[in-house]
Amino acid sequence: MNDKIRIDVWSDIACPWCYIGKHRFEAGLAAFREQHPETEVEIESHSFELAPDTPLDFSGSEIDFLVRHKGMPAPQVEQMLGQMTEMAAAEGIEFDFARVRHANTQRAHRVLHLAKAEGLQAEVQERLFRAYFAEGEDMSDPESLARLGAEVGLDPDAVRAALDDETYGAAVQQDITRARMLGISGVPFFLLEQQYGVSGAQSAEAFAGVLEQVRAITAGEVPAPTAG
Repeated sequence: MNDKIRIDVWSDIACPWCYIGKHRFEAGLAAFREQHPETEVEIESHSFELAPDTPLDFSGSEIDFLVRHKGMPAPQVEQMLGQMTEMAAAEGIEFDFARVRHANTQRAHRVLHLAKAEGLQAEVQERLFRAYFAEGEDMSDPESLARLGAEVGLDPDAVRAALDDETYGAAVQQDITRARMLGISGVPFFLLEQQYGVSGAQSAEAFAGVLEQVRAITAGEVPAPTAG
C-alpha cells in the first residue's frame, strides 16, 4: 500500500491564475489531509515562464504590457483585471494591478530553485506572489529579490549569487523543457504521481476530489484508468 502522493506543480510568479490556483489547491489539500492524515503528500514546484519575451529592463504596468506588447484593447484589459481582482478577493488574496510592475520572471525562478535547495520553496513562492501582485515589487530587481528572500529565511547574499549562477539558470530551463515535453502550454498545471494531470485553477473541492481518486488508485482500492 502506498501512503504517499507526489505532486509536481508548474507555475509562474507573474501568473494570477497560478496564485489563485495555489490557494485553492492548498485548501483542497487541507480538506484531503483531514480525511487522510496517514497519507504523505510531497509537493515540488517547477518553473514556467508565461512571457519569456519580456525584456529584463521592462518598465511599466501589467496594463502597459498587455496593451503595448500583446495588442489587447485597454478597456478589455481593465475589465479582465478587475474580474481577476474580485476572484482573488474571494480566495483571501489581494491583487492591486495599479501597483503591479510587469517583469521578466527568470530571476525570480532562480531564487525559487535556491529556496528549493534550502527547503523554503513554498514560503518563498508565497512571498514573491504577494510582493508581485499586491506590493508593486520588481521581480527582476536583484536587491528586491534579495530582500524578499531574506524575509522568509534565505541568505540575501546567496540570493544575489544565485542570480548569476548558471546552475540555477539551467534548473529553470530544465523545468521549462520538461513542461514542453509533457505538452504543458498553460499554468498552473498539477501532475500527480507522474501520470494524472490537472490543468488550471480548479476549485478546492475539485482538488480534494482528485487527491482522493489518486489515493484510492495508489492504495489499490480501485483500478487505474486504462487508455482508450
